[in-house]
Amino acid sequence: MVLKIVQAGEPVLRQQARDLTPEEIVSPEIQRLIVLMRDTMRDAPGVGLAAPQVGVGLRLVVIEDRAEYQAGVAPADLSARERQPVPFHVLINPKLTVEDATPAEFHEGCLSVTGFAALVARARGVRVEALDEQGRPVTIRATGWYARILQHELDHLDGTLYVDRMATRSFTTGENHRRHWAGRSTAEVRSALRIPSDTE
Repeated sequence: MVLKIVQAGEPVLRQQARDLTPEEIVSPEIQRLIVLMRDTMRDAPGVGLAAPQVGVGLRLVVIEDRAEYQAGVAPADLSARERQPVPFHVLINPKLTVEDATPAEFHEGCLSVTGFAALVARARGVRVEALDEQGRPVTIRATGWYARILQHELDHLDGTLYVDRMATRSFTTGENHRRHWAGRSTAEVRSALRIPSDTE
C-alpha cells in the first residue's frame, strides 16, 4: 500500500508541521505511517518524503538515495553533485544547522510539484539533530547531494517548497530538463537562460 502524495496548492504543504511527542513516536500509528511513507517514497520513486507531503502535519521525514537511482547518472555528474548512496533512515523533530554555507546550485525537483524542476542553491554542508524511529537521538553531518536532500525535506516541515528558493528563469518541465539541460553544468544553464549571478 502507498499513500497519496499531495501536490502544490494543498494547504498542508504551506503550514508549519508540529513536533511529535515521545509517546507518539513509538505508537503503532506512527510506526505504521513510517512504513507507509517508506513504501510511498520508493514507489514514486524519490530520495526523500516528508509527512506533510502525504497530508500529515508532523515533523517526520524519511530519506533514502539508493545506488540504483544513480546507475544512469554520468560519473562526472555524480562527482559534481557529491552524490553517493544514502541508506534508508527516519528523522523526527529535526533541527538543521548550516556547517558549510558554500552555495551548491543544481536542478531540483519535488514529488509534490510533479513534472517540473529548477535550479536551486543550497548550502554544501549541514548538521541535523533529530530523533530516529525509536525516539533515540541522532546527529547527521552531510555534504553535497545528501545535504541538499536534508535541506529540501526539512523545508517541507516549515511549509517551504523548492519553488520558493529557485532561480525562477530556470523553471522547466521534467521533459525539457531531460532534453535540454541534463548533463550540462550549472554555469552553462545560467548562461543559456540569461540568469544573472548574485554579484551582478
